[in-house]
Amino acid sequence: MTGRKGPRYKVVGMSSRANPRVVVLMGGPSAEREVSLSSGAECAAALRETGCDVIEVDAGRDLAMRLTELAPDVVFNALHGRWGEDGCVQGLLEWMQIPYTHSGVLASSLALDKQRTKAAYVAAGLPVVESVIVPKGDVAKAHVMTPPYVVKPNNEGSSVGIYLVAADANRPPEMAEDMPEMVMVEAYAAGRELTTTVVGARPMGVTDIIVDGWYDYDAKYKVGGSRHVIPADIPQEIFDACQDYALRAHTVLGCRGVSRTDFRWDESKGLAGLILLETNTQPGMTPTSLAPEQVAHAGMSFPELCRWMVEDASCNR
Repeated sequence: MTGRKGPRYKVVGMSSRANPRVVVLMGGPSAEREVSLSSGAECAAALRETGCDVIEVDAGRDLAMRLTELAPDVVFNALHGRWGEDGCVQGLLEWMQIPYTHSGVLASSLALDKQRTKAAYVAAGLPVVESVIVPKGDVAKAHVMTPPYVVKPNNEGSSVGIYLVAADANRPPEMAEDMPEMVMVEAYAAGRELTTTVVGARPMGVTDIIVDGWYDYDAKYKVGGSRHVIPADIPQEIFDACQDYALRAHTVLGCRGVSRTDFRWDESKGLAGLILLETNTQPGMTPTSLAPEQVAHAGMSFPELCRWMVEDASCNR
């Protein structure tokens, strides 16, 4: 069994203001609005514990005006999904020259585009499964890939709009009308769901996500939907590979601050059965979310993590 804890962290340096004014951006118009509201509220409470002057802002079309009025020292970006996680709000913050958390414009845009993320992985020598981008109309007419396979939006997170087509499926999936015109069809990767968080340039361990069935939106966010085993009870070779691959993914995508990379591991194949699914540049940020939970196991409390992210904030990310 693996039982290593990551390095202990301590917040040792504060910004030019001991009590910086921090706007926590949350909510917004994406499909992940409710998750973002939860993340934002938890982060705001944690930052207040560290002495920050915190203002919570539900991001809308008047965001630039609100930020001008509030004049924050830092924006803590707790948005998830499109507009908040794809480089759009990052571009606004760069234009306004307000330091912000998480990744910058390019890394955010790249990481939310699953197909381009895969191309970056492949360029870095990281293992992925076969996938194609096709019109959803073609997917609805006939199998575009031999089952089993997965159909999902190319630019959403949190398992939004994912369809698993079983090996014995006679017909393609019936998709919701709000699925985008172009979707990703990806070969199904069997095995265990593993994840590794990177803080700065340090991988923080490996979590094994135990779930009955598919790790979908409900499994991620509903009470009892999944169980997290940390540290993952896996061979040392796989543990080390997850940490190495997550850091390499973080680096090749140009991520900053905190990221989390998800894997599937078919233990019957050993190291050859470990593949990357995606890298989340703005993972869920409640104390029991995967990234903060993993960081806490490594010795850094949730308020310390949030404060570290404020201290790490900048423009030109």
